[in-house]
Amino acid sequence: MESNSSRILIVDDDPIQRRLLQEAVKRFGHRVKMAENGVEAVRIMTGPEGADIDLIILDMVMPELDGIGVLTQIRSQKISTPVIVQTAHGGIDAVVSAMNAGAQDFAVKPVSPERLNVSIRNLLKVSALEGEITRFRKQASGTLTFSDIITNSPAMERVINLGTRAASSNIPILIEGESGVGKELIASAIQGSGDRKNKSLVTVNCGAIPDNLVESILFGHEKGAFTGAVDKHVGKFQEAHGGTLFLDEVGELPTDVQVKLLRAIQENEIEPIGAKRPMKVDFRLISATNRRLVDQVKEGAFREDLFYRLNVFPIWIPPLRDRREDIPALSRHFLARFAAEEGKPQVSAIAPDALDLLQAYNWPGNIRQLENTVFRAVVLCDGASLTIDDFPQVSAAVQQAPQVPGHRIPEPPAIIGSEDSQTSTVTPTSAPPETTYADAPTSASQEAFRHAAPFGFMRNLDNDGHVRQLNDVEEELIRTAINHYSGRMTEVAKRLGIGRSTLYRKLKEYGLEEAADGKGAAA
Repeated sequence: MESNSSRILIVDDDPIQRRLLQEAVKRFGHRVKMAENGVEAVRIMTGPEGADIDLIILDMVMPELDGIGVLTQIRSQKISTPVIVQTAHGGIDAVVSAMNAGAQDFAVKPVSPERLNVSIRNLLKVSALEGEITRFRKQASGTLTFSDIITNSPAMERVINLGTRAASSNIPILIEGESGVGKELIASAIQGSGDRKNKSLVTVNCGAIPDNLVESILFGHEKGAFTGAVDKHVGKFQEAHGGTLFLDEVGELPTDVQVKLLRAIQENEIEPIGAKRPMKVDFRLISATNRRLVDQVKEGAFREDLFYRLNVFPIWIPPLRDRREDIPALSRHFLARFAAEEGKPQVSAIAPDALDLLQAYNWPGNIRQLENTVFRAVVLCDGASLTIDDFPQVSAAVQQAPQVPGHRIPEPPAIIGSEDSQTSTVTPTSAPPETTYADAPTSASQEAFRHAAPFGFMRNLDNDGHVRQLNDVEEELIRTAINHYSGRMTEVAKRLGIGRSTLYRKLKEYGLEEAADGKGAAA
């Protein structure tokens, strides 16, 4: 669909040439913007429309302002949009002049559609990859800004507006949103847009630290402060001195550590374990959580006074399913990155129907899941473009489960996606009240039950049409969880809602120890 494609500006004073290029570019699956001369092209690129242009096809010979003049003006404005110049005269001097002025490619009229398509695809891929590299460098150096964030969504524009306002002050910020929506990226942009840019951004995943080590990692300890403390350890608060401390999943902090965090925020001082006196620290605090802290306060799992200290300037990041406009651009950027990393430069585009499929999916794992899905597709792809066949799991999840006699399938269930796996699993946790089953399935339904369930769905009935036994369903669910979370037993137990000792007992009951060991049985 047009809305999923790149937007290309065609600049030519010849109306016939403009029309020919327009038809060719549309056939390639892109959107087109037309400019009749160089002056109009500069106006478009330096105005609000310029941000939506992904590539320019520019004629060299035009009255009033020629191609070199256009290139000179837009490059002087720091506009880095890739440019293909074309002219009827292909002399070496013309090529050198165009390249020196900032063009990325050169074509001699009349250019063949095949040649033009290859040039467009290559430049779009290179542009996306350069953007990814720039973001990585800026994030590492503390200079990432909101202009580096890929988005076409009004919902994200609101997030960026809030973040921009907050960046200019030292106000504590609480970023809320589901796992994988980009909370750390927003935190980086806030830090890189404020007075503490170029300073360190120290990130702590509070949910990944064992409870007995949280205090030491955050606040540090002195040598000999406890058994095993053979050296002095500088905590994360001290590392962030002068910069920004980002506490991800802050709701996972133990209650006793919450008390010390409250004091650190109130007094701007910390007390390392075993220290004789408190230590002053200068830091900007940004917290994040994928759970509603106010609900944890009501449940007594999070201190109310600390909640009000953290929740001074709340920012909520919408999930990817509520900003589907971002999916095409994000997918293309991930494609460019992974095609380069995997040594597959021939994979340079995503078919329009594949982008439609990606936009139809709900992405429970959000941007992180989309990233991993594109990674897997690039590895699978044997052609020049990612197609629907390269996204088999997404395709299966989007499709409705097949109807069989006596069994009405409800609306597609919620999809449970792993933050860091390259696959996703779809499991309806319970059947809605309106789901009905026939007392005795027909022979046609028996045949239907023999077919495997669509990817991610668990079958409720056996081959004879009877409800499956609980033990069978439980064993299948545990096996799926082990595969889905790559044998990380702490995560498996957490997602299944059981203790680790219970999980290991069930592994023994169902003879799944070997399956767990094969996945590494990571803690």
